Amino acid sequence: MDRAGVGRRIVDFVRDDEGDWVAVLACGHRQHVRHRPPWTNRPWVDSDAGRRARLGEILYCVDCADERADEKEVR
Repeated sequence: MDRAGVGRRIVDFVRDDEGDWVAVLACGHRQHVRHRPPWTNRPWVDSDAGRRARLGEILYCVDCADERADEKEVR
């Protein structure tokens, strides 16, 4: 299985139940985009302008990769 993910564009951002930012991807899946230094360094996620600037960028969707792997197993 390709755990690296499939490239998908960011179409929106929403907050989860704990207030963390989540990128909504063009495929419909969602991915957390936290800023938690030193392990995850995404200071842009904490501002409206930073998030707007990232719309249209590519994130790698592991859920889509998992779905592709499942399809291959069924064949």
